[in-house]
Amino acid sequence: MNRTPQPLFTGAHAAVPPAYEMLKEEHEVAVLGAAQSQAPVTTTVINIRSETAVPDHIVWSLFNTVFMNCCCLGFVAFAYSVKSRDRKMVGDIIGAQSYASTAKCLNIWALVLGLLLIIVLIIVVSTGSLMIVQAVSELIQNYG
Repeated sequence: MNRTPQPLFTGAHAAVPPAYEMLKEEHEVAVLGAAQSQAPVTTTVINIRSETAVPDHIVWSLFNTVFMNCCCLGFVAFAYSVKSRDRKMVGDIIGAQSYASTAKCLNIWALVLGLLLIIVLIIVVSTGSLMIVQAVSELIQNYG
């Protein structure tokens, strides 16, 4: 900074403004100013291949395998789900989609058949038809 004495109170008689030292950054901005080059600006575009999200339905297949394995459809769906995951890991998106579609179809069938079985079982137990079936089977065993 400039160490020239400055009056404490500036009034109308002080015609000279105080001298300040220019900061280095302000000097660089003042010297650089606007862009000097008139060359066209070029850009680089990088295309990143986005992976197609292929659902493998492995959790659904595992659920159907453990809880509703009607006609072993849940287990077969689980096998196709694992195949779909393997194809996706290798990079074969078409194969992964094919196996995932098959696993989805098998999961739907396993779920529908499992739910139908549960509903029929609830109806049979709640109406007492199970006792009739037992009575008929006892009659057949006794007289058959």
